Amino acid sequence: MPVLVYWGEDDFAMEKAVNSLRDRILDPLWTDFNYSYFAPDQSDAAISALNQAMTPAFGAGGRLVWLMNTNLCQQCPENVLAELTRTLPVIPENSYLLLTSRNKPDERLKSTKLLKQVATEFREFSLIPPWKTELIVQAVQQAAQTVGVQLAPKTAELLAEAVGNDTRLLYNELEKLRLYHLDSKKPLDVETVSKLVRNTTQNSLQLAAAIRTGDTGKALTVLTDLLNAAEPGLRIVATLIGQFRTWLWVKIVTDSGERNPQAIAQAADVSNPKRIYFLQQEVKFLSVQQLISCLPLLLELEVSLKQGSAEISTLQTKVIELCQICKGNGKYI
Repeated sequence: MPVLVYWGEDDFAMEKAVNSLRDRILDPLWTDFNYSYFAPDQSDAAISALNQAMTPAFGAGGRLVWLMNTNLCQQCPENVLAELTRTLPVIPENSYLLLTSRNKPDERLKSTKLLKQVATEFREFSLIPPWKTELIVQAVQQAAQTVGVQLAPKTAELLAEAVGNDTRLLYNELEKLRLYHLDSKKPLDVETVSKLVRNTTQNSLQLAAAIRTGDTGKALTVLTDLLNAAEPGLRIVATLIGQFRTWLWVKIVTDSGERNPQAIAQAADVSNPKRIYFLQQEVKFLSVQQLISCLPLLLELEVSLKQGSAEISTLQTKVIELCQICKGNGKYI
């Protein structure tokens, strides 16, 4: 009963995993007979997928049934749950049922518990938070190995800054670099990557840095560049919230007298203790109260955007208020 559950927001990584699974299971000559997918807008998609999964594969290879963008792990009607309970344990060995979703499974649901019990693979494809730059650099290095591109240490950092946590863009840029550097055995240097990979967007972390220094003009310029590049407002806010929380924890623990970078990193949820020194320098001239005062504004901004407020004007207003707080002109809570 090969049942697989993939979920998460990294659509490109999930797509690669699905393609790899399809290539592994299906015989190219029998794909038309043994490959089925069911979109969420199809009526009775879950029931139809389960019935199809029970059909033995024709010819060579196995059968793959893909239930796309399903919400069975968020809400599951009783009749579908009954069918899952009856069908999943008896799916033929050469028939694979794949369920994918962008949303995190609800661990409280009976359907989720059942799938976790029977699934041969229960896999998350999550985007790396934009503020966890060291993890993004690691992802760049791993992807470069997969594609077959040699990167110098500084080159990986430059590429990480340019693509952020966009996995699809990362692989597209690496493939371009691979073709350009095809006949060379030397690692790609910073100068070459700078010419070929254009950082068309300002990084949300640069916006956080401008706010931190109270530079209103620069902050608004970076914000405009981000919005012109179609960066979603809620993604910008998520990065700012994550960065300010990290700064706040580093400041609180440091002011408490803690000097051990490992202890500070653990408290601030920073994976690389070597970053602590630089984070401490960044918040050196900010008080705990200033950093605390920024978080309610960021949460207000998030709520406003989710409620449909005008994105540009709302972001601009809150960015100005945040800069005033960090510059010392804003009201503290």
